[in-house]
Amino acid sequence: MTESSNETLRQAALFYHENPKPGKLEVRATKPLANGRDLSRAYSPGVAEACLEIKADEAAAARYTTRGNLVAVVSNGTAVLGLGNIGALASKPVMEGKAVLFKKFADIDCFDIEVNEPDPEKLAEIVCALEPTFGAINLEDIKAPDCFIVEKLCRERMNIPVFHDDQHGTAIVVGAAATNALHVAGKAWGDIKVVSTGGGAAGIACLNMLLKLGVKRENVWLCDIHGLVYEGRAEDMNPQKAAFAQDSDKRTLDEVIDGADLFLGLSGPGVLKPELVRRMSRRPIIFALANPTPEIMPDLAREAAPDAIIATGRSDFPNQVNNVLCFPFIFRGALDVGATEINDAMQVACVEGIAALARATTSAEAAAAYRGEQLTFGADYLIPKPFDPRLSGVVSTAVARAAMESGVAMRPLEDIEAYKQRLDASVYKSALLMRPVFQAAATASRRIVFAEGEDERVLRAAQAILEETTETPILIGRPEVIETRCERMGLEIRPDRDFNIVNPENDPRYRDYWETYHQIMARRGVTPDLARAIMRTNTTAIGAIMVQRDEADSMICGTFGEYRWHLNYVRQILGSAKLHPHGALSLMILEDGPLFIADTHVRLLPTPEELAQTAIGAARHVRRFGIEPNIALCSQSQFGNQAEGSGQRLRAALEILDDRGCDFCYEGEMNVDAALDPELRARLFPGNRMQGAANVLVFGHADAASATRNILKMKGGGLEVGPILMGMGNRAHIVTPSITARGLLNMAAIAGTPVDHYS
Repeated sequence: MTESSNETLRQAALFYHENPKPGKLEVRATKPLANGRDLSRAYSPGVAEACLEIKADEAAAARYTTRGNLVAVVSNGTAVLGLGNIGALASKPVMEGKAVLFKKFADIDCFDIEVNEPDPEKLAEIVCALEPTFGAINLEDIKAPDCFIVEKLCRERMNIPVFHDDQHGTAIVVGAAATNALHVAGKAWGDIKVVSTGGGAAGIACLNMLLKLGVKRENVWLCDIHGLVYEGRAEDMNPQKAAFAQDSDKRTLDEVIDGADLFLGLSGPGVLKPELVRRMSRRPIIFALANPTPEIMPDLAREAAPDAIIATGRSDFPNQVNNVLCFPFIFRGALDVGATEINDAMQVACVEGIAALARATTSAEAAAAYRGEQLTFGADYLIPKPFDPRLSGVVSTAVARAAMESGVAMRPLEDIEAYKQRLDASVYKSALLMRPVFQAAATASRRIVFAEGEDERVLRAAQAILEETTETPILIGRPEVIETRCERMGLEIRPDRDFNIVNPENDPRYRDYWETYHQIMARRGVTPDLARAIMRTNTTAIGAIMVQRDEADSMICGTFGEYRWHLNYVRQILGSAKLHPHGALSLMILEDGPLFIADTHVRLLPTPEELAQTAIGAARHVRRFGIEPNIALCSQSQFGNQAEGSGQRLRAALEILDDRGCDFCYEGEMNVDAALDPELRARLFPGNRMQGAANVLVFGHADAASATRNILKMKGGGLEVGPILMGMGNRAHIVTPSITARGLLNMAAIAGTPVDHYS
């Protein structure tokens, strides 16, 4: 990296830390504090009730305070990253960053605590005194051997988890990576020779973890800056190093490297020379983890041993050993069961969970976050990526289960699978709301055809459909393209084995399809030649024909192209006197709950009858999610204050709904703020028929509905489920190009619901 680019990176990092406000953390209230009543409950006199409950039973602190989800990151700044002993205050940006990672990846609240205390015993006393405040302690960046002393004393005196991440977090991720490296290399724990450089806290912890996983003590050769750690050595020794002393007359790395299966480097740059790599075993495993410059650069290691399996601590090479794969999730599991410690069983469970996840199919979310990288299990993909959303559910659940089985859980879970579902729901924002839909879809095995079957998102969705539902995906696309993309993405599914394919270029049903299309469209200007051409090139039309011919139960299209273009073919082929599109409903999942928006796409300027139809359809769909509809007809006009425009049409729609005696709550016409704010609505129109905030907004113009949907998605952090095409008897749905693979899975569940549940 050039001096200029280094300076650019430096300035960008400083700007990031300074703006828009200094630092990376802030404290926010979780309860309202808007009036005197709130104040009397949050503080005096109401707060005394919570205090008395905790005095009577200390375990109640997890119920009435944040303690059960609060971690302290504690450091004295004596071993900060690669910066060394820079002091407690200078370590604060790192500790704030650690707190941010806790919140981002595991929704754990965290305070960073920097302590000016170099004496390990005094530091341990300070940490122990913090026990009433926190549910767990993460020790960070404390130099060796002091870190061993601090952790030992804290673990002995405290009844909450104490975890030195530099030791155990690194060891867990190394253990997971090594587990899978041995799997790839075809080697076993009990047979391998391990050579390690670095006798610090992380290096010792990694070796201890390898012993727990099955490496034989006599097969471990530890070297530090002074050479081999051997029996009788006096220089720079401590009990932790001495545990790995070899009875040998060898003294250097050069003398012990021959035949090594695994090199574990936690030392410094350039320690492992290419000529030493050439003397290692067949298919050597090289973990060169020094940062920023490893013990050997991957290209040099690969040149010396082309079959080597390599990991580093850097993000610009494959297999980054990153502690963020571990610490958020091991603490999540420990906190959720009220563990008194993080023991060996929990650490090994964490290793196994991380390793197993890498061997599973890569998630669509991780693929999107690391676009362009090969995320298929193998030599260059030994451990999952930090942004894989499955980490929380898989790893935290494994840790929680191990805590319960090993007897350190004070609040054991009654249903471990329900716990995993809750964790998944916290990551996949749609999971909880979609559960009733998935349950309804499970009552029948429906065939879902995807018009854009070559799209990466569709392929990932097809994998998820086969894993999570009873539905049968059908993909329209070229088999060789689909096969190649499945292999490249590391998907287990394959055409004609796991799902059916319709090949537009060569399918035995081609004649049947174009003749069916021509029969439907013959009096609407479509000639046989045009019908043939469309059935070779238009995958939306092909999908609709399959549904029309009862070769599929429902179709999903729209991952590219314009919505109304797709709608034209759906209406042409599948429309009838009973089935015709009458609205698109989008579910927006927001921080404070769900909000449905209609009609976002189908009718640009709906009539009063069409607006009433949209409201009725929306109510039916909202109930599918287990939600009782509260529908607001939204306009610039408010309860009759404008005679013309959308307000006039919405007032007429209101009369139609009144005449039909609908069994759901609706009100209008009104502004959006009145729809969402019951107090404002009550001031404007006392005695209105709606209670609480609206959860469905029906607009008098598609522009307004679409704009609201997009603003909520782009600026409000809303996650969209949909659009759901209403009026087609669940025979077709048109998505938008921004949809994700998870979004397609959700739409497949909606399409997979039997018709008697939905219309």
